Amino acid sequence: MRFRGNPASIRGSIAPVITPFTADGAPDPDGLRALIEFQLAAGSHGISLGGSTGEPSAQTLAERADAIRLAASVIDDRVPFLPGTGSAKLDETLSLTAVAREAGADAALIITPYYARPTQEALYRWYATVAREFPDLPLVVYNVPSRTAVDIAPDTVGRLFRDFDNIVGIKETTKDFEHFSRVLHTCGPELLVWSGIELLCLPLLALGGVGFVSAVANLAPAAVAEMYTAWETGDQRRARELHYQLHPLVDLVFTETNPAAVKWLLARRGLIGSGFVRPPLIPLTEAGQARAEQLLAGSEHLLTPVPEVTR
Repeated sequence: MRFRGNPASIRGSIAPVITPFTADGAPDPDGLRALIEFQLAAGSHGISLGGSTGEPSAQTLAERADAIRLAASVIDDRVPFLPGTGSAKLDETLSLTAVAREAGADAALIITPYYARPTQEALYRWYATVAREFPDLPLVVYNVPSRTAVDIAPDTVGRLFRDFDNIVGIKETTKDFEHFSRVLHTCGPELLVWSGIELLCLPLLALGGVGFVSAVANLAPAAVAEMYTAWETGDQRRARELHYQLHPLVDLVFTETNPAAVKWLLARRGLIGSGFVRPPLIPLTEAGQARAEQLLAGSEHLLTPVPEVTR
């Protein structure tokens, strides 16, 4: 919780680490520990857990809570920790957010409640309830309409940002780039905005974003982190170079439903013991593997080297 008092320090490439499972589908805490150490050694600026890349809806509350506690202990305040604690149910969201606060998370990432398609007023009341419950914990709205079937409007974000000091930012996982701009225009530069869309990570920085939460960081954490650092240090040419070089890995990640391809490649590289994804997802199919191989050709130099001992 070293960064909790200064949420503006949660910047750069925040790696959304996958949730590893054993071949029979059980949680793999040793695998998670190894992945976090891999990210830290590669230079990721922060760690997230439990977003869509982490398969949260396929886990029990106890499993998610255990993963949050484990991650916090492994990170040990070396970089900011921003776990996803949201759910479609308010009681579960409050329970997991309490776990994150007690574990020492620096902020909590709260997804818009999925499936129910609440109105904007309902979304405001949802986040207001969480904010009042945890006044000492920075909260980040997580907007991902492609998965939740609801899009939190810029005006609603602005209302929450004005009304609650602990609602400090938003992770925008929408391809509507105008939405990014309107959120920042409504809230001002004090709002912390991260991109969750890989090919909008670099462009968002030009609008005033503070970083990104890119699934590609599971495969190429050093390159993704360097893209942010290059931009921040004024080397726009290098930042753009990395942005375009990463295109094939972005396509690889979404060969089939994320994180099936990510897990397939991490397992092949020996970073996790199994590429298992829980239902309703399925492991990368043979056709998906063939497509991933094509995309990987010429991009392997971007993959962060695997330490000799990762597990």
